[in-house]
Amino acid sequence: MNMLGFADKPTVLVVDDTADNLTLMAALLKDTYRVKVVNHGEKGLAVAASATPPDLILLDIMMPQIDGYEVCRRLKENPATRDIPVIFLTAKSDNEAEEKGFELGAVDYITKPICPPILLARVHNHIALNVRTAMLHSLSTKLSRYLSPQVYKSIFEGDRDVSIQAVRKKLTIFFSDIKDFTKTSEGMQPEDLTYFLNSYFSEMSKIALEFGATIDKFVGDAILIFFGDPETRGVQEDALQCVRMAVAMQRRMHVLREIWRDKGDRQPFQIRVGINTGFCHVGNFGSEQRMDYTVIGSEVNLAARLEQNSEPDGVMLSYETYALVKDEFEAEERAPLTAKGVSREIRCFLLRGIHETEASRQESLNQRYAGLHLSVDMDKLTDESRERAIKDLQKVIDLLNDPALPG
Repeated sequence: MNMLGFADKPTVLVVDDTADNLTLMAALLKDTYRVKVVNHGEKGLAVAASATPPDLILLDIMMPQIDGYEVCRRLKENPATRDIPVIFLTAKSDNEAEEKGFELGAVDYITKPICPPILLARVHNHIALNVRTAMLHSLSTKLSRYLSPQVYKSIFEGDRDVSIQAVRKKLTIFFSDIKDFTKTSEGMQPEDLTYFLNSYFSEMSKIALEFGATIDKFVGDAILIFFGDPETRGVQEDALQCVRMAVAMQRRMHVLREIWRDKGDRQPFQIRVGINTGFCHVGNFGSEQRMDYTVIGSEVNLAARLEQNSEPDGVMLSYETYALVKDEFEAEERAPLTAKGVSREIRCFLLRGIHETEASRQESLNQRYAGLHLSVDMDKLTDESRERAIKDLQKVIDLLNDPALPG
């Protein structure tokens, strides 16, 4: 492997319509690089977009039919070629021509007649820089898998400082774990356990990211997620998104269990979920050597306590969360709880309607949003109550259609 880290020589593509210039470039570069030469802009574009693209392009400006500026513009428009560094080679030495080249995305500008040492030095430097850039991109991509996308984005875009600091914010906290995980895992081979657990985490993470959640951490079989930092839609919408996510996860678990049974799992995972909304401290905690972006506070412990008291396949909400989502979701109040570090009585609500079958959805209607609560169960309607329901609904329709009403 050479000093630039290539298993083979780096490839330089020279695009110039003058045969003498192509011969000169090939002679100067051949000892250090693999050289490809073409005498037309279209041919250069084709080579750049091929299965074996060059590591750098030396591009003449003054060419017939399609000049170097147009070639560069097309290279930068194409996602497959836009990262290939382009150095213009030209006899034009005015500032306007040089400025135009840089505006189109060129990395350098070398005027003719060519000075061989300068040409070789600039080609080497730009290829080395491109290699380092690619390595940093690869490293950052790998590091992104250890961070929630929102946190990764805020750090790499410079919006968040990597220092030990936290803020107090109202968040909605999601906590889940797998029912009887320790007992279930004891009867599984390590390879099977690894497959099922990673499959579970992957599926739940995919759903969490679809709903805009911040994935805090995996602790054994448990998942800690929160809404409200570093991005927020507002306290109520954060809570709604969290509950929507929890419902989507439980419904996905129903599908996954069928898949896992087909793969021989005799005790498919069931999960319990607890959700709470309250003020927490969120930010970077740890030391100067190693820190963790996380959330702490009694409200996090309360989410875990709600999860412990939820039913398998169920979602337990605190009153603080339920009050924010009750226009969209129905829940049944359960006996109050106590939790360490929480002095108040904890009212809790078990979410209803998570696992409605298609048949039950067709036989019932439940719509809850601001200004409207509508619940219809066709199985319970008698002939008499059906007639009454029609009259009541017609009154509502007439009111909604009344132009004199506000809104």
